[in-house]
Amino acid sequence: MTRPAAGGGRWVDVAPERLERWLAGFRDRHGDFAVTATKGAVVLRAFDDAVAELHAPPGAVDTLDVATFVEAALRPRRTGLLLARRAAVAVGIAYGDELEVHKVDTSYVQSRTAAGGWSQQRFARRRENQAKAAAEDAVDIALRVLVPRLAELSCLITGGDRRAVDAILADRRLDRLVAKRSDRFLDVAEPRLATLTQAARSARAVRIRIIDPD
Repeated sequence: MTRPAAGGGRWVDVAPERLERWLAGFRDRHGDFAVTATKGAVVLRAFDDAVAELHAPPGAVDTLDVATFVEAALRPRRTGLLLARRAAVAVGIAYGDELEVHKVDTSYVQSRTAAGGWSQQRFARRRENQAKAAAEDAVDIALRVLVPRLAELSCLITGGDRRAVDAILADRRLDRLVAKRSDRFLDVAEPRLATLTQAARSARAVRIRIIDPD
């Protein structure tokens, strides 16, 4: 699956186990390449001017060459996962792409209403209170599952709905967890155990920005 990249090119996600095969395919398609390193990425520029920016998975150390980049991507890391949407949260810890612990919870948050006047305002207040209660429950889960093992986590990966996630992480008791939050944000469906399992795999992916030659 590819996605357009801001500023040009496209993004692809490659599992660490497939990275060497992908690199061989890039060389077959574009010829040999020169390698430069930037913070968090290794850049390949082929002789036909094709460019591939390999961005390390969250928690991986910066590397200066392709071989050590592949080695770092393959190395399993322990990551925290926090996925949230309006009425659901999934929290877990993964080592590599295997979940070690997890907790999934759902709450009732009323859907938006098309009614107007006082009824709309009353429903809006009720919905806001329900969403606030759901966020507080999610904070309690994060405190139980993630915070006690904070020192073991290489990073925190979040996903789902940004507003819902930010509302949870706004609790000051999670400040130390927020300090480990990765920039990577996963676009996931309603948080469920299956979603969390897939997120553990997605968090390990190497994100590659490809810019084809003119």
